[in-house]
Amino acid sequence: MKQAVKDERQALQPDLCVIGAGSAGLSVAAIASSLGASVVLIEKHKMGGECLNAGCVPSKALIAAAHQAQGVREAGRFGIRVEAPEVDFAEVQRHVKETIAAIAPMDSKERYEAMGVRVIQAEARFADAMTVLAGNATVKARSFVVATGSKPSVPAIPGLDRIRYLTNETVFDLTERPEHLVVLGGGAVGVEIAQAYRRLGVTVSLLEAGERLLAREDPEMTEVISRSLRTEGVAVRTGASIARIEQEQPGRLGILLANGERIEGSHLLVAAGREPRTGGLGLEAAGIGADASGIIVDQGLRTSNRRVYAIGDCAGGAGAGARFTHVANHHAGLVIRNALFRLPIRLGRAPVPRVVYTAPELASVGLTEAQAKAKHKTVRVLRWAFADNDRARAEKAEKGHIKAIVTPRGRILGCSIAGAHAGELIMPWVLAMGKGLKVSDLAGLVYPYPTFSEVTKSAAVEFLKPSARNPWLRRLVSLVRRLG
Repeated sequence: MKQAVKDERQALQPDLCVIGAGSAGLSVAAIASSLGASVVLIEKHKMGGECLNAGCVPSKALIAAAHQAQGVREAGRFGIRVEAPEVDFAEVQRHVKETIAAIAPMDSKERYEAMGVRVIQAEARFADAMTVLAGNATVKARSFVVATGSKPSVPAIPGLDRIRYLTNETVFDLTERPEHLVVLGGGAVGVEIAQAYRRLGVTVSLLEAGERLLAREDPEMTEVISRSLRTEGVAVRTGASIARIEQEQPGRLGILLANGERIEGSHLLVAAGREPRTGGLGLEAAGIGADASGIIVDQGLRTSNRRVYAIGDCAGGAGAGARFTHVANHHAGLVIRNALFRLPIRLGRAPVPRVVYTAPELASVGLTEAQAKAKHKTVRVLRWAFADNDRARAEKAEKGHIKAIVTPRGRILGCSIAGAHAGELIMPWVLAMGKGLKVSDLAGLVYPYPTFSEVTKSAAVEFLKPSARNPWLRRLVSLVRRLG
């Protein structure tokens, strides 16, 4: 007769228990440990979370490979004659995996244990308001931080549940190049992957149910991206409501649109947004509220259980914001201030940039023109085309423009840049907004020539030019001329 093995649970009482080892959780654990706090970090899947394994890192590696292929195709514009690129798709995917592998040690269990963090690789759930169970451990911490991230949202489309489809969690595992990739969703993930696969030689159809791509951004700026995708051969359909999806035969899908049009493809990528990961956490046992937006938090990222915070993609309610890695990292810094030092924190004080990594890129911060006009009586719109920038001309990167929205006194309300290196060029505007600088401060800086950064100066200088709406400045200039 077998002897029963007694379940001996290990009792842990750290200063901080972090659930989820994605960008947000890792940041909290690293900062807290460096400040001398005792930390338990729990992760049931892969260290590094979505960003490292199925999001930011692999997508940007794929986009980089696609950029190189497109560079070969466009080399003739510079007088360099080369043959069309031959894309080895398996090697491209190997590059993606190698990129993940190269970064993975920074997020590894071994590295965090070397920092002094106790890492438990198991599923975590709350047993009560002050206790989390994970593996054979019982964790009673002074404070808990839930950082479980988000997952792909799958729309309720007839027939979708009966076919094999891809999401960002599986698309980077493909080893053979698709014949015809149909992308469902015109958000950031959808447009980035659509363009990358087209540049890698794949026939791509992009279906968006709304009236335009990247619906949350300024339509003037998103049109630059839409036009670029169409120019490169992506079949973009907006207002495309799907009636049903059918698996016609192995390797062949049929997508029937509400207007009767039928699209056939070999693979389907569902990129229809994301939803928070909150299942299986035992939130009710801990007295933690949640809804469709995620775990409900206040402006200080606290849940209804005052011992527990929720940050990153899983945070909802008043603290629900853009689901970006840099937002998650920002949340981490805020929570450390309050959880360890009881310093007051409040969301919404730091301007948060957002970037779509297409070619050209689209980067934005603050309000769009429509949002600014809805909030303010009068605004000024400042624009400058990349085609009028000498460096952009030299590199044949003339697509796009910068658009800044400011008050009549020069306070910056928002900025969008559609153009080469937009993700880098947005930062002076982020800094200016964060530090309360005016657009005239950006105009007064000295910019190296010739650089793309001069688009910021050019747009900012537009604010200083006399105009029909600034008769006082015109009169001043006239007076100076008369005085000699």
